[in-house]
Amino acid sequence: MSDWMVTQGSTARRRARPLSPLREYLRDTFWFAPMAAMVSVFVVWVGAQALDTAIVEALRDEGDYDTLDELLRFAEDAKAVVSAVGSAMMTFIGVVFSISLVAVQMASGQFTPRVVRIFVRSRITKATFAVFLATFVLTLLVLASFDSVDDPRAVTTVPLVQSVLTLCMVALSLLLFVLYVNTTLRLMRIGHVIARIATESFRVAASMPVSTGGQDDDARLGSATAWVPHEGRAGVLRDVHIARLVRVARKHGVVLRLIPRIGDFVVPGMPVLAVHGGPVPPRRALRYAVSVGVERTYHQDLGFGLRQLSDIALRALSSAINDPTTAVQALDRVVQFLAALSRRPLDAALHRDRGGTVRLVQPVPGWTELVDLGFTEVRMAAIGSPQVCRRMLAGLDDLLLLVPPERREPLLRHRDLLRQAVDRSEPAPADRAFALHPDRQGIG
Repeated sequence: MSDWMVTQGSTARRRARPLSPLREYLRDTFWFAPMAAMVSVFVVWVGAQALDTAIVEALRDEGDYDTLDELLRFAEDAKAVVSAVGSAMMTFIGVVFSISLVAVQMASGQFTPRVVRIFVRSRITKATFAVFLATFVLTLLVLASFDSVDDPRAVTTVPLVQSVLTLCMVALSLLLFVLYVNTTLRLMRIGHVIARIATESFRVAASMPVSTGGQDDDARLGSATAWVPHEGRAGVLRDVHIARLVRVARKHGVVLRLIPRIGDFVVPGMPVLAVHGGPVPPRRALRYAVSVGVERTYHQDLGFGLRQLSDIALRALSSAINDPTTAVQALDRVVQFLAALSRRPLDAALHRDRGGTVRLVQPVPGWTELVDLGFTEVRMAAIGSPQVCRRMLAGLDDLLLLVPPERREPLLRHRDLLRQAVDRSEPAPADRAFALHPDRQGIG
């Protein structure tokens, strides 16, 4: 078994970093960024107030009361501006919140609920909320720091730096508002959402190790000598700490094999790791090596992008929406993703230690599973939509030109099933011939 492990090709790509539960929690929430911004702006305001006090004390020590009198007049004008800014910020916050709710509702209803995470994790949305709230808090602090004394000889502070800081925050807020509206409008367009999904899917594929093995290679591991059950909460398997598992397996001279795939639902007591070649490592060594959440993520999940593209196409082909052009756009990316994986080894990813020995075997979807995921449900829903049928046939023909001979079977199967379904659903020969004519644009 060791000879087989060493002779496998080396991993040429960097392993994906493990998910940080805290980081993922913060990315899925809206409270952290605004709270951090408000605390930060309070600290900055304290420094600005101290600087304003130092300026007033320096002018008083020099006896420059004329300048202090001019600063007091400036403060009166600045107070009106700051008051107006404070009122406008609450209006801006309401507008941003309303736009966000509408965008999320539209994305969930027209695309798929799975794409809502794009809006929830949007950095520009969180930055806009954070800066708007920080600007509002700053205006309240600056208004509270205005001195009611009009005599330049008795004044203790003039919020000069604080007023300038407020204006800078207003300028930043306006800039972020423009960027936020532009980004939100882009995300409400299906083309950009599909492109975003494809980009994340390619990133997952790029993080996979080049050396992979199929079921024949897995069989060479021999029978499992021990099993490691899942001890955490029930949920979707989102991530495994590859580097930690490789270190543990190397230290104890064993090979670990992940039993469920990333994206599978696991429950307490369910075996998650099989141990080959030795006793099970201590439980404390495997603690926090498996991450479970409430929903799937792109991280390490090769099929999640195809799942979302398929969901978008199915939603578009439903009678409630009836938008075959969106389904064609989703099929474009399905074909693109499958073409990128057409010659890559799949079925199992082999992770090695520094010596080149396989220490972790991670199951990944095989070629047939990915093809079925990308085409099966859309093919069944596309009957009656010649635009989608023509695009699917063109995509299958393109993939048949790219894949090696051993991977042609699932593509040929889907093409034959699609032709049979169209033959049954279209009684007119001319309609059948039109629907079965491959076209990369569907219908022009």
